Amino acid sequence: MAQKNASTKSARLSTSALLASAANTVTAVIAKGQSLDDALESMASTVSEAEDAAALQALSYGTLRWYTRLDYWQTQLLERGTRPKPRIGGLLAVALHQLAFSNHPPHAIVDQAVDAARELGEPRAAGLVNAILRRFLRERERLGAAAEEFPPARFAHPAWLMERIRHDWPDHWRKILEANNQAPPMWLRVNRRRTSPAEYLAALASESLNATRSELAPDALLLETPVPVTRLPGFESGAVSVQDAGAQLAAQLLAVGDRMRVLDACAAPGGKACHLLEQADVELVAVDRSAERLEALRENLRRLQLAASVIVGDAADTARWWDSRPFERILLDAPCTATGVIRRHPDVKLLRRASDIDSLRREQLRLLGALWPLLAPGGRLLYVTCSVLRAENDEVVEAFLTGEPSANSVPIPEGFGPAGVRVNQAGIQFLPGEAGLDGFYYACLEKRHSGASAGNPSA
Repeated sequence: MAQKNASTKSARLSTSALLASAANTVTAVIAKGQSLDDALESMASTVSEAEDAAALQALSYGTLRWYTRLDYWQTQLLERGTRPKPRIGGLLAVALHQLAFSNHPPHAIVDQAVDAARELGEPRAAGLVNAILRRFLRERERLGAAAEEFPPARFAHPAWLMERIRHDWPDHWRKILEANNQAPPMWLRVNRRRTSPAEYLAALASESLNATRSELAPDALLLETPVPVTRLPGFESGAVSVQDAGAQLAAQLLAVGDRMRVLDACAAPGGKACHLLEQADVELVAVDRSAERLEALRENLRRLQLAASVIVGDAADTARWWDSRPFERILLDAPCTATGVIRRHPDVKLLRRASDIDSLRREQLRLLGALWPLLAPGGRLLYVTCSVLRAENDEVVEAFLTGEPSANSVPIPEGFGPAGVRVNQAGIQFLPGEAGLDGFYYACLEKRHSGASAGNPSA
């Protein structure tokens, strides 16, 4: 019996089964509010082959990336005021995405989607699925034109988010939305404790993997074609990690040195923390309230052969974990809307709400206020978000600077970041897609020595 189960588990999934799995994944996000990562993780036990897992991921990511348009089409195709059961709605979205964005034979997609309805235990919905998809094929040109006239469908973003980005970036909003709908590139971070970028480029070439060096982040390499990490030479031994080049710039701005005491607040899953440890011999304390996500940090430390003090807790509740020894550097990678990394996390468009912005802004200010007393005089705090919304970035830092007399804004070095990057009084903003980077905001703050004035921070 065990042999039979093992044999069954190792078999490749049928296309209809993959469509059904993708429908379940999409439904978990849309109807249950799960993150896409969590939804895919919950499906892992049903997909044993690497090729099937990759196909499921591609189906799920693509569907959620264009979901606002796909859902608009559903409302046009269904009888007014009617909605199918959530899983059938998810299946229709997956199938519509395949019809609109793939090169697979359309009638094969329809037939497989009908079979997928039965895989989902909804045989009575098979007729509806068949009718809706075949109608889409007949009316595709009309539906495409209609979507172009309805901005949320055209740009595949909810109206509130689209308008917020347009308000904050009146000259760039279209490019931001278009970048959000693209598949992200795969950036690598070379561990200089193990190898050099030039040496690792040669190692990649020996495996027939092409890459180029970043002109902005010294440890970053851009793969020509994304591959599973198992294809990366030396990955398990810690020679390289996967991290967007924009995220790698945090270490450059924080400017850590040997023997410094460094705090990474909100540290999980640990990409920036590990990069700091690769840069210098520092005493690093990593704090995060998620015990589960901290396991990923510990795994990264193990793989890279690095050491840090890892603490589960609320970074702002310093009385519970701080030992009263000041830090010379603090990295605050603050919780945010993640609107700068939508191309990597398309579910952000569907899970975030306009009301989240105010609550996240309060949390960001709470963390800044709680962590600032932990910084040594002359020390540096780097405030980071992966957001493009001014309410979480400039406005937060400017409010903090107004209320904290010992805080001084450190000018961003000239030439830092991609050409045309937005630098203002508080910080620097990268927009998604610029120079291949994700959207990040950085503001560097320095604590004045006692007696220093705002005009002379080093007095």
